[in-house]
Amino acid sequence: MTTTVPDATPTERLEIIRNAESVALVGVSANPIRSSNFVAAYLVRTPMRSYPVNPAYDEVLGERCYPSLADLPEVPDIVDIFRRPEAIPGVVEEAIEVGAMVVWFQLGLRHDEAAQRARDAGLAVVQDRCLKIEHARWHGGLHLGGFDTGVISSKRHRPL
Repeated sequence: MTTTVPDATPTERLEIIRNAESVALVGVSANPIRSSNFVAAYLVRTPMRSYPVNPAYDEVLGERCYPSLADLPEVPDIVDIFRRPEAIPGVVEEAIEVGAMVVWFQLGLRHDEAAQRARDAGLAVVQDRCLKIEHARWHGGLHLGGFDTGVISSKRHRPL
């Protein structure tokens, strides 16, 4: 039987975003049609220091790309994961080893065993959420690409 690790509450996610000064984007792609690139393009324009992490690239969005978390010039506050589910435990172990405060699993990503390992090591965990959307939600930036609806909800609008 698998226990589900509770997700961070909206208040906890807000505090994570408010307190974070740096983010490592693990698995980010240089391909502009990939969601990781779209998220990175947003985050590099925020006050947070963004560090692309992918050994396949030297540069992403004009930023130096690092092969691993251990190669970063500082310990990232948030490790934002854009990897396949089977790679998540390894990234979580790296995040623990470097001393990160938060592991953030992007939309569609859940790995309760890795999440529990991170929590047991003292890290905050966010699963199946987009850091770009959450940041924009709290900073008035839900716009472009159809996000400016005036309503923040996961429910589909039903015409009257």
